[in-house]
Amino acid sequence: MSENVVHLHKDTNSEPELTTVTTLTVVPAPAPAAPVPLWVRSGRAIRTVVTHETTKTTARAVARHTLYVAGGARIAAKRTWDGRTASRYERMFRAAEAAGNHEIAAEWEERGQHFREARHRRRMDLLHSPVDAAKGVAVSAGMGVGSLVALGVVMAIATKDVTQVVTPLMATIEFINLIITIVQVVWGPALAIGPFLALLALWGVGRHQQAAPAWALPANVRSGEGEPITPSIVVKALRDLGVPALRNAIKDMGDAGASMLGPIRMAGCGVEVDVTLPSGVSTIEVQNRRRKLAENLTRHEHEVFITIPTAARTVRLWVADSGALDEPIGPSPLVTDETMTADYAKGRAPWGEDLRGDAAALSLFQRHLLITGLSNQGKTAALRSLALWLALDKSVQFLMGDLKGAGDWRMFDGVATTLIEGPTDEHVIQVTEMVEGAVDEMNRRLQAPPGTKFPALIVIVDEAQVAFMCPAKDEDKRPYGGAKANSRYFMAVRKIHNQGRAVNVLMWQGTQDPTNENLPKLVREGAHTRASLALGTEQQARMALGDKAVDGGAAPNLLRPGLDKGTVVVASDGIAIPAGQASITVRTHYIDTAEATAIADRAKALRDGVTTLTVIERGEDRDPLADIAAVLGDKPRLKTQDVLKRLAALNEDAYGDWSFLDLKRVLEDAGAEPYKSDGRMVVAAERVARALANRDADGSASADG
Repeated sequence: MSENVVHLHKDTNSEPELTTVTTLTVVPAPAPAAPVPLWVRSGRAIRTVVTHETTKTTARAVARHTLYVAGGARIAAKRTWDGRTASRYERMFRAAEAAGNHEIAAEWEERGQHFREARHRRRMDLLHSPVDAAKGVAVSAGMGVGSLVALGVVMAIATKDVTQVVTPLMATIEFINLIITIVQVVWGPALAIGPFLALLALWGVGRHQQAAPAWALPANVRSGEGEPITPSIVVKALRDLGVPALRNAIKDMGDAGASMLGPIRMAGCGVEVDVTLPSGVSTIEVQNRRRKLAENLTRHEHEVFITIPTAARTVRLWVADSGALDEPIGPSPLVTDETMTADYAKGRAPWGEDLRGDAAALSLFQRHLLITGLSNQGKTAALRSLALWLALDKSVQFLMGDLKGAGDWRMFDGVATTLIEGPTDEHVIQVTEMVEGAVDEMNRRLQAPPGTKFPALIVIVDEAQVAFMCPAKDEDKRPYGGAKANSRYFMAVRKIHNQGRAVNVLMWQGTQDPTNENLPKLVREGAHTRASLALGTEQQARMALGDKAVDGGAAPNLLRPGLDKGTVVVASDGIAIPAGQASITVRTHYIDTAEATAIADRAKALRDGVTTLTVIERGEDRDPLADIAAVLGDKPRLKTQDVLKRLAALNEDAYGDWSFLDLKRVLEDAGAEPYKSDGRMVVAAERVARALANRDADGSASADG
């Protein structure tokens, strides 16, 4: 760098002169860095090697296989000790006593006493065994030598050579000498190799039992994902559940905590085990810790189900194979078996599979049904599959209201007598009048002579929450929706629930996201079969299935929305439920729209032909002859009783009270009177069509009726 310095020169002969001098100042360059000592570089290299993942993996492997030997030795020693002493019987006795099973405790105590007596006899026999063994050896040796000499005598006589007398004896002596020589040769290497073979055997035992700390085990073993369920794993999971009384009881039981467990049984895509809890531990304490128990078993919460069987102080655990519940089940028998038919009274609808992999079939005979769940969880598909099966019984009649109107039920056009589709208030009004018409039919049946048999009439309303929430009112200011005594839809459903079962008039409803407003208490409790898909809260689960089912372990609120589509929790006496349980979980078969249409076509082929009404007309003047022609449809003729039923379904107000005489009067006036065929009065479509044509040609208009 440069620096300016001012110097003053003084001369006596001249004026003073200022001179500027530039002085360069050299700044020394920085000194080169000192070389890193060798020991520092070596330390860094060692640290890199020590912390490298390969080094860690190698160290874990060495430690793991070393500890396998130690663990195998411990296991072998414990097994030997258990075999030589009565410690096993003592453990089982203490475990049974701690669990309160005094009968089993007495049995183990008796077994232990028998073991001690047998051991004492063996020890007493050892006192006499040397003398007995010596005597036995002497006798055996004498007999053996005598036998060899006798054999030699026989050989000498046969060969006429006296030297053959000792040949067998000498051959035996040479054989024994050969054995001694072989032992002398092998003994040294055997002594050298024997310890290594023993260590290998101990290593094999330890490896099989994974007898090493968790940190030393391979990553796939340490994770425990998909780990098979064994008694020790279940006991550890229960011990670490956070219930002090349970933990202390298992601690008192020692290694025999598995005495709480029943047999671990294969059950479909998982295993099932009954756990008898020790005294002082309530089943609800285990149920309330389902998530923690599942995690202790290395499972997700949805893969563990806890139910209460009939035995006191017992919980039943069903533990799925890891990931098994995410796999779809097979197709419905309705799809695979095109010859299948239904029987309303005696048959069961093939609905799906339970968690054990067994077929889950539901009886629909004289049972009102309610199915609920969050939106887009498969509610309509689950409900529709039941209706498709029942449609294969040609005697069953359907009245259907789809208050979503997306076409999910359109394949029943030609099967159902009435099919109303749409979400508006007008559609709710029509569905309400349809249900009220079913009430009138129920009342007619109830007043029929005793012993009269009636075909099943199934009234199905999907998205029923739309009806309960409808604000529309009729001309008398009566609301269609709501849950009050003047609510038309609510009261119609209640009436069917109260008395419809006796005459085979049944109410099926599907609804979303149940609340007291969109699914009143009296309606949901009137259903004999209650099923629920995934829900949001336990309160909703209680609304859907009832307190008894939820208190017994039913938990649709723990199903995974979107992932457990089609999985329903069912509370019903119409399905096989294990003894002591209040509900069962079913994975329903999914039948898509194309498959449902094919099944519905098979149902139509079984029937004589059904004219489906898609709207209920109200309040207008009727043309009876035209209506008779409409209900005949494409049938050449129908029994008069069937015509009356179809007219009543077409318009209850106009034709609900009609009798055979009313029908006969209209037809005779038109010149299309009914006649007998095979002993039954029938109405001919050709005569009705001709009468309509003649009437129209004459310009007349019928207002009769």
